[in-house]
Amino acid sequence: MTDEQHVEEILDTIGDPKARLILAEISRGPRSAKELSERCELSQPTVYRRLDMLKEHDLVVGRTTIVEDGNHFKRYECNFNSTLISLEDSEYDVRVYRNENLPDRFTQLWDDLQRA
Repeated sequence: MTDEQHVEEILDTIGDPKARLILAEISRGPRSAKELSERCELSQPTVYRRLDMLKEHDLVVGRTTIVEDGNHFKRYECNFNSTLISLEDSEYDVRVYRNENLPDRFTQLWDDLQRA
């Protein structure tokens, strides 16, 4: 897959109104698919399809929660802090900023400065 195809897929994913609705809800805190279905007023299959799209681009992560009776389920949360979409010379660039440790952040900053 080329970088251009990857950028287009991310833009398509975050351009989907239902995916954005789910992202907005889990930005408030981790939610199960059932909670997302209820809060976003979407069917569970729709929620799962959008979660799969978002996971494919590493925008959400699912963590297993085990309850006292031994049952378990996944709670989903955002896997990034912010995104930046820029257009330069007729090309889009998408940056996804995540919680990173200081050395990783310095490397990202250095790469961004070299591109400027």
